[in-house]
Amino acid sequence: MKILKTSIDAVDEKIIGEAIDVLSNGGVILYPTDTVYGLGANIFDNAAVKRVFDIKQRSYLKPLSILVSDIRSIGLVAKVSNEQKKLINNYLPGPYTFILKKESIVPRTVTSGSAFVGVRVPNNDISRRLASLFPITTTSANISDDEVLSNPSEILEQLDCEVDLVIDVGELKSSHASMIIDLSQTNPRIIRR
Repeated sequence: MKILKTSIDAVDEKIIGEAIDVLSNGGVILYPTDTVYGLGANIFDNAAVKRVFDIKQRSYLKPLSILVSDIRSIGLVAKVSNEQKKLINNYLPGPYTFILKKESIVPRTVTSGSAFVGVRVPNNDISRRLASLFPITTTSANISDDEVLSNPSEILEQLDCEVDLVIDVGELKSSHASMIIDLSQTNPRIIRR
């Protein structure tokens, strides 16, 4: 495991490049978002995605959300109506996950076979740059149903496993995951505050 320390406010191109190399080669990374640290894998690498489930001790029946680099990229992974676009444009980038009907390009492994997918565009340059070549998984870096921690060393201790690379920006101010808003129905519905 490699730990790369940087600042939350400064995008270090060398660190981003190294992390993307790890993701491109089937690795799993621990990375900061605008809410909590996340576990990331290339969504098109089924073995890497399964490692994320295993690291979290998460049921394969519970889908993972995905992170894309910008609002325009949402259309690559999800079907977005004009009304949904207007709503999404008001909130992203930001601490929100939107549930949308998935495009066929999104692997079943990520969505647990669901026709829908959670999509994020965080207000955090590091995480968005990590998804510049392909979407990545975004799920809180904790054992499922355990406390969400905000310090990388405590997170690694809780997970009791080795990820391939850690982008360590120190303790995050937030320990709350993103708000989840379901846009798959006619009326938007908050799933998690």
